[in-house]
This record gives sequence, structure tokens and C-alpha cells, in this order.
Amino acid sequence: MEEACEIIQNTGLRGVTIASTKISDVDGKIGKLVYRGCLAKDLAGKATFEEVAFLLLYEKLPDQAELNAFSEELAKNRELPQNIFAAMAAFPKDALPMDVLQAIVPMLAHHDPGVNEHNQETALKIAVKLIAKFATIVAAWDRIRNGKAPVDPDPSLGHAANFFYMLNGEAPEDDLAGFFDAALVLHAEHSFNASTFAAREVASTKAHMYASIAAAVGSLSGALHGGANTRVMNMLKDIGSVDKVEAYVQNILDTGGVIMGLGHAVYQTDDPRAHILAPMSQTLGERAGDTSWYDLSKKLELVGKAAFKEKKGREIYVNVDFYSASLYHYMGIASDLFTPIFAISRISGWSAHVIEEQFGGAAAKPALYRPESDYVGDYCGPDECAFVPVDDR
Repeated sequence: MEEACEIIQNTGLRGVTIASTKISDVDGKIGKLVYRGCLAKDLAGKATFEEVAFLLLYEKLPDQAELNAFSEELAKNRELPQNIFAAMAAFPKDALPMDVLQAIVPMLAHHDPGVNEHNQETALKIAVKLIAKFATIVAAWDRIRNGKAPVDPDPSLGHAANFFYMLNGEAPEDDLAGFFDAALVLHAEHSFNASTFAAREVASTKAHMYASIAAAVGSLSGALHGGANTRVMNMLKDIGSVDKVEAYVQNILDTGGVIMGLGHAVYQTDDPRAHILAPMSQTLGERAGDTSWYDLSKKLELVGKAAFKEKKGREIYVNVDFYSASLYHYMGIASDLFTPIFAISRISGWSAHVIEEQFGGAAAKPALYRPESDYVGDYCGPDECAFVPVDDR
């Protein structure tokens, strides 16, 4: 029994199918990521984030009229209620951005008169509101914590450009906005990862969209899920220069450590998203006249892969976080905003999963998640205890 319990405790549900979905698929063996039948690598740089969000929510790519209408809805819903700004102003200035984002999401429910209308149409409306507002929340918090007034969104700008406008007070150059838009597309959805599962589990209770999404944000804030690209950037800063890469990798091998950004729970080859982000990082480095962060990343990837194959006898692969770190750094984004940016993108996929969980027809489940567990005992071992009054213990 102890051996069986140990196996169950260590599975992390890997290899366990818990539901069907029409939203996305990840083939880790060949490095393929699909959003409703469309390859993510084909969408990045060609379709806007708005188009991909529409695809995830409405199960098809929009025509021009649909895209215009969807973009207008996002523009109409980017602003936050004034008491949300007041709440953020009262937070400690060193509050973690992910904690702030998670705190604000349920507050938005108080301002939505349709929050308790349990139907797909209302859920879609809430999804659009949340997609629109996530970027505003993150940008506003960064300004507030730095003693600056929030910047109102510009209805003439797209979703990616608006984030930089609200963050810095000025519209970004087109290539910067384009690269960020592509990064949002690549992070928009990734099947049943931890945060998506959290959202679906809460949604299975018939909780409203805000509650489900707040759970997803909380899950993403965990060190084993979100934040890997922040740790990649910290690692690059610790290494410092290209000439120190080999010594760093050797130390990792000697101490049994890990190279952040190499390895993934699903992919058994390079993450296809990494190969799209890497040249963007290089381009922005060249434009800034400093490719050191890209060069350091590339050297670390090559040396790390070769060393693991030679010393460990196995392949190790680059994941999406590896190059998004230097890319966001070149964009002038603070490292602790990397995970909230993940959420700015993934809110589209989370929302689609909540809707599928509750209203998805054949893909929707008839009952809430209620897994079993193996009780292995604790205080009294595997058997029941005879109660002893407190005076006799």
C-alpha cells in the first residue's frame, strides 16, 4: 500500500485524461501547439492577439467586420472603475504584481450586474471584459507602485500597443508592438496546464467567470508554473557574460541544479514558441546596440544542451520562457511583470476553457471535478483512533 500511495502522490496527474476539449492541443513529441486546429506558429506574427482571442472564444477566426466589432468591444471595456484604482493605491508598494492582479479580479465582479446570470452569452461578455482589463490592471499597478498616475487606455491603439502606452505613457514603435503582440499570441493557450485546470475545476462548480479566473491567476503565481522567465532573467544576470557560461553549466551539473528555461513537463523536443521568440530578442538587442542578453541566452542554450547530453546521457530542450526573458527585458519591462504579462495573454485561453467547461456541449462535463485520494493515515497510522479526552492525553 505504501508503494502504491507513493506512486499516486508523485503523478501530478501526468498522463491522466480528465476531460475532452476542442480548444487546443499540445503534441510534446513533435513540438506542435494547436489553437482550435490552427498552428500557433502560423498565427504568431500573422494574426493579431485580438484575432486569436476571438478564435479561442468563438471557435473560428473572425472576418474583418467581426474583428472590428470585437476590437471595439475590447476598447470599450479597458477602463477600470475608479474604486479599483483607489484600492490599488492603498496596497503596499512592494505587493507582488500577481497578488495584486488576483486581488482585483473578484473586485471586478462587484461592478458587473450580470455576474450571476449563468449562461454562455453572459460568460462571453465577461470574458471580453477580463481580456480588456487585465492589461490595464498590470500597467496601472506598475505606475502606482512607482508613484505615477495611471494612464487611461487609448481607444485608437490595439491591445499590444495599448499595454505599452498605459505602462509608459507613450505609444510604442510598430515593431515593438508587433513583437509583443506575437508573444501574446504564443502565450494565449496551452491546453490543460495547472492554471487552466484550476480555472476549469472552479468552473465545474458553476462558479462565475471571475471566481474561476481568480483561481487561475493564483495558480499561475506559483513558482512551479508561472515566473520561469523571471528566473531565467535573474539567471542571465547572475552569469553576467558569455565567457562565464561554461563554468556556470558545469557548476549546475556538479550540484544537481537546473538551467532555467531548459526542459518542459510536456515537450520532448524544443518548444516551437521559443524559436519564434529568439530572433525577436536578437532583433531588439541589435536595435538597442546591445545583443549581450540574446548572445548569453544562445550560448547558454547550446552549452547546456551539449553538456547534458554528454554528462547525463539525455537531451534537454529549450522552452518558451528561455527567450521571452531577454525579449521582455529588451522591451524595458520589469522582470516581476513577466508573469502578469503571461496572464494578460492567457486570460483568453482561461476564459475559453471556463466557457467550454460550463457550456461546451459535448466537451462540457456533466458533474464537478471530484477526484479520489488514497488515505494513508497520519496521527494514528492507517487505522482509526480511539478518542481520548484532553485531560487524559
